[in-house]
Amino acid sequence: MSSIAVSADVAENAVLGEGTKIWHLAQVREDAVLGENCIVGRGAYVGTGVKIGENTKIQNYALVYEPAVLGKGVFIGPAVVLTNDTYPRSVSPDGSLKSAHDWTPVGVTVEDGASIGARAVCIAPLTIGRWATIAAGSVVTKDVPAFALMAGVPARRLGWVGKAGFPLKRDGGFWVCPQTGAKYIEDGNFLKEAEDKA
Repeated sequence: MSSIAVSADVAENAVLGEGTKIWHLAQVREDAVLGENCIVGRGAYVGTGVKIGENTKIQNYALVYEPAVLGKGVFIGPAVVLTNDTYPRSVSPDGSLKSAHDWTPVGVTVEDGASIGARAVCIAPLTIGRWATIAAGSVVTKDVPAFALMAGVPARRLGWVGKAGFPLKRDGGFWVCPQTGAKYIEDGNFLKEAEDKA
């Protein structure tokens, strides 16, 4: 059973998975689909038709605009913005007010396990790879590879992170997680998990 705060605004046809919690003043729009055990924090916004995988946390005042797609176990920090308009304008060139039919929304895809720090902005269209970490305050303008540690304006890759979220250390031909000991192999601008030889 999901839990919805009395002050939250959840569309009747939004689909909430078992154990999902919607906090005070959050809004979940029409046709949004949230998996099991998700958390949508105070004042957060989930746009029309957004798809969110299980065990995902959307922190206070984050804005997840349609047509975003979030995988399983994603972390969206406080006040993060996932945009959806490549060339935003309030009016058309003739000065008339634009409507929802005057532009085509584009989305941000966040793959399984990725984390986006507080107040980061992700400029659609782009994909953030699985288990990547975006530092707080970053502005992401390009696709992010899996396991990348990104920071800055615009965001650049500073290194690699493992599934535990800790920066990886180089050890011989591997990148190793100091927390779990898991090993990863770098292949050009990409990182992949080392195959277990045991």
